[in-house]
Amino acid sequence: MSPGSATITVSAVEVTELTQEEQSDRLHLERKVERAVFEAGKALMELRDRRLYRSTHRTFEEYCRDRFGYSRRQPYLLMDAAIVFDNLLEKCDPMDHILPTSERQVRPMTKLEPQEQQEVWLRAVEQAGGKVPTGRIVKDVVRRIMERTQVPNTYQIGEVCQILAKDNPELRGKGGCWGIVSAVNDFSCTVRIWDGEYTIGLQHLKSFNYLPQECQ
Repeated sequence: MSPGSATITVSAVEVTELTQEEQSDRLHLERKVERAVFEAGKALMELRDRRLYRSTHRTFEEYCRDRFGYSRRQPYLLMDAAIVFDNLLEKCDPMDHILPTSERQVRPMTKLEPQEQQEVWLRAVEQAGGKVPTGRIVKDVVRRIMERTQVPNTYQIGEVCQILAKDNPELRGKGGCWGIVSAVNDFSCTVRIWDGEYTIGLQHLKSFNYLPQECQ
């Protein structure tokens, strides 16, 4: 054999197709992996809402830190992500559509309306070439939609306005309530109502257009 030549033996590997049962098992297990982090978020919501931590801990944050090693913010990120995931799952057939697999992929969408979340996700999947998009891609799509829908915030502190719940589950039971603006942000206002203060998007507020003395 000459020094410049060599013989390489390559073993052929037979790739067997999955049976129909194996294909079904694969899809089932993939769905479990996809939903794992979001199932955690839903479990945390139930633990918090039912106060199932109260026998050992004074606050939900202390419980999450001691039991799961979470930072103060982490359980809330997971709970917000679970709400977005459920919204996407409601509108997307999981057998035909790509779904999120991590909290970071949906984090940029948590402040959007349900229909905007769906639009963002479908655009992000398309931008990722039909694969699960990164959080960076999702954030970029959200930024472009926010720029497209940006409207000037003309509310003033002390202004009286009405809450429009529409299809926002976080405002359930508060539609039609009136409140007083206590802080003005870029895309929202903090409004003081009968049971506390809430930060509410401009699309969920309607001014009564009272004169200053009427507001007083």
